[in-house]
Amino acid sequence: MADTAAIAEKVKLTKEEQAVIEALEKLNVIQLNNVVKFMEQEYGISASAPVAVAPSPSAGGAAAAGGEDEKSSYNVELTESGAQKIAVIKVVREITGLALGEAKAMVDTAPKMLKEGVPKEEAEKMKKKLEEAGAKVTLK
Repeated sequence: MADTAAIAEKVKLTKEEQAVIEALEKLNVIQLNNVVKFMEQEYGISASAPVAVAPSPSAGGAAAAGGEDEKSSYNVELTESGAQKIAVIKVVREITGLALGEAKAMVDTAPKMLKEGVPKEEAEKMKKKLEEAGAKVTLK
């Protein structure tokens, strides 16, 4: 599993690097998202994992079906946490990379936007994982 490999290869941080991590941990989700967006724009890096690109549909695809363009990105909103809160918190942590307390706060205060501007395939995977854990999710 990726978690066990990450534990085995624990990275040593300098005091300055640890101070940056501690400062980031104090930010709320929106503030952290703004920092990530700034770094992506300023330094040309991406915080998202690489996603395999699906082959485009043939000429008889969506255009022939009704001429409507499909949305290319979605916002994933947790609408209800459901009865299995602990399972939902675990999935929220996996999806967002948040600390336990922040993930719990998001689940407790549903409806909450988990991620914005997510590709359709990734958004559907997130929705499936959350629904399997017992949550109700809306893609907007």
